[in-house]
Amino acid sequence: MKTFTFAEPTELEKASGLLRNGNRGYLLAGGTDLVAEMKQGIIEPDLLVSASHIQEMFDIEWNQYGLKIGSMVTLSEIASNESMKIKVRSLVQAAGSIATPQIRNIATLGGNLCQKPRCWYYRNSRFNCLKKGGTKCFAVGGSDKYHAILGGSSCYIVHPSDSAVALVTLKAAVEIYRKSQRVIIPIADFFTGPDIDVTRENILEPGDILISIHVPNESMEGKSVFLKAKERKSMDFAIVSVASMVKIKNERISQVGLAVGGVAPVPWKLDTLESELVGVKVEDVDVRSLCSGVFKDAKVMGQNGYKLQLVQTYLERSLKMVLGNSN
Repeated sequence: MKTFTFAEPTELEKASGLLRNGNRGYLLAGGTDLVAEMKQGIIEPDLLVSASHIQEMFDIEWNQYGLKIGSMVTLSEIASNESMKIKVRSLVQAAGSIATPQIRNIATLGGNLCQKPRCWYYRNSRFNCLKKGGTKCFAVGGSDKYHAILGGSSCYIVHPSDSAVALVTLKAAVEIYRKSQRVIIPIADFFTGPDIDVTRENILEPGDILISIHVPNESMEGKSVFLKAKERKSMDFAIVSVASMVKIKNERISQVGLAVGGVAPVPWKLDTLESELVGVKVEDVDVRSLCSGVFKDAKVMGQNGYKLQLVQTYLERSLKMVLGNSN
């Protein structure tokens, strides 16, 4: 590992300025992924800017608009928060499913949203893959068991964040510090796939800092659930994950959030199915019929075809749970 400069600013502006000054600078949150990339030789920072002394990034705030979670809040804090267990159950379930208790004690929500993919070609210094500036995706015609079946384009990574899938269904927004201003955007617009820029996973530019995540009251009034399929019971990334949120008013579905993970380079939002469910009486929902054609555009590779049936099954299961419906 090469030498680097380490900075511990106490203000957003100072941290942002350090990251904008032209050095190969990285913001350090929990460090569980960033340090691993450094050890693997994937990145070689000239500068690490720690966020550990920027207080507002650690705050959890309930206000008139909903819930605001600082990006430096740990996954353990979320998984154990009693109020969140009631209001944002899917996020709590997602946070509690990640890695091990020891890692969750250090890993942050912001870091989980911004982590790099776990593709073994990307993580292996011997492969100069497309995502690292090379000319090909080695998963095509290679070992593709855990790769994308949706939205792969030229690169077939899957987004590794479980919390992202839950937050997309909760209609959350992210607050970003950008050029001395605060910008709030829907979290669904935060992630970018390889069709836009194969080298990136989100819209953050040099100097940008993810400050906090906002969940609106309207979403917290609904019922939500997060389900995750993984090979090992602990310390594993999702083969497939599903988050569902449904709000019911006068026995009709008034709001829906549906997304799947482990199958695409971004948390994959199911917009069409959401639209089909809004306004429908709960007793009239035929879950299996509605879900039957959702993934008709999936393109399986040599070894990952199992994901197609798995994600559909988990989607059906999650919808039945939030609807209290056995149809």
